[in-house]
Amino acid sequence: MAITLGFESYAVLPFFLMFVAIYLSGYFVIFRNWSPKIRPESSSCLISFFHGTPAALLASAAILSDPNRGFAAANTSFQKLVLDYSIAYFLTDLLHYLVFSPTDVLFIAHHLATLFVIATCRHVVSHGAFSVLFLLLLAEVTSACQNAWTLAGLRRKEDPLAAKVYDALSPPFYALYSVVRGFAGPYFVYEMVVFYASGRGDGLVPRDRTRKLQEKIR
Repeated sequence: MAITLGFESYAVLPFFLMFVAIYLSGYFVIFRNWSPKIRPESSSCLISFFHGTPAALLASAAILSDPNRGFAAANTSFQKLVLDYSIAYFLTDLLHYLVFSPTDVLFIAHHLATLFVIATCRHVVSHGAFSVLFLLLLAEVTSACQNAWTLAGLRRKEDPLAAKVYDALSPPFYALYSVVRGFAGPYFVYEMVVFYASGRGDGLVPRDRTRKLQEKIR
């Protein structure tokens, strides 16, 4: 299958530079007075703030704006833009892990698998953005709460207010995360697998990519 490249294929670059700038701003400016041990993870949370909720909203809009949406539908220009936005984020966060947490094999593998799925959907297959974006929506709908909870957790031993925020956010975060990752995500993956197993996506979306999507939601 041919790889289609054009000017729009490089739209990921400005997004990548944006996330790098946000990360560096967090590390050297926003969190400069925080402990060196938690500054990298805090900066990672910062770029996640700028990716998570915007990506969820953009993914929703990109899905709803396509009248021909479906598991094997052709990607629209809007959908490609949202995919580029997420590729840029995962590239930036992957660099964070490679530099500051090179032994965190699980997250590095997760980011590599995610990048493989999104990049092949965007640049190789050119179909199936609906399924990728819906999984992205499910993955990022809890992002704002999770990042706030994580940042508060990093500071809770040093800051009483952070400890209170952490305790207050823990119950709703665990509940929402369990519903999304424990029920909504697996149900959507089941529907997706049934569709591709029936052969209705043959010739458009390779079945090995479907297996990658199953691994990503776990």
